[in-house]
Amino acid sequence: MRAIFNRCKMGLLPIYVLLAILTVSFTLVSCNKDDELEIQSNFPFEVKVMPVPKDIKKGQTVEIRMTLQRTGNYSNTQYFLRYFQFDGQGKLQYYDEPPYQPNDLYPLPTEQFRLYYTSTSATSQSFDVWISDSFGNEKQLSFQFNSVD
Repeated sequence: MRAIFNRCKMGLLPIYVLLAILTVSFTLVSCNKDDELEIQSNFPFEVKVMPVPKDIKKGQTVEIRMTLQRTGNYSNTQYFLRYFQFDGQGKLQYYDEPPYQPNDLYPLPTEQFRLYYTSTSATSQSFDVWISDSFGNEKQLSFQFNSVD
């Protein structure tokens, strides 16, 4: 009986060795050093704006509440704002900071913020606000106010 057992044991040894070689080979081939782990850092975003009034008087200030909604979270993403007024006159500012200059790029420190637009003319006013991130994604928002003077 021992002879049969020893004979089977010796017959299985080459199979075990072959399986071990195949396992090691597969592991080494599948761990290719050229395959780098890719980290996604460019996430699209949306800008949500609370409703604003349609009419404005000269000297009146309107609050524009905005929230950036990201599809992913990459901590090093920076957001910027720029605007251009093409009808009427007014000034746009972030909280109590100095008014923005048209077409200049300003950093946004938070994802939820308020802009304040103050009318300085008695005509209808229109302007666009662009929100962009450090990866080149950009959203355009248009605002139009009718003068009630």
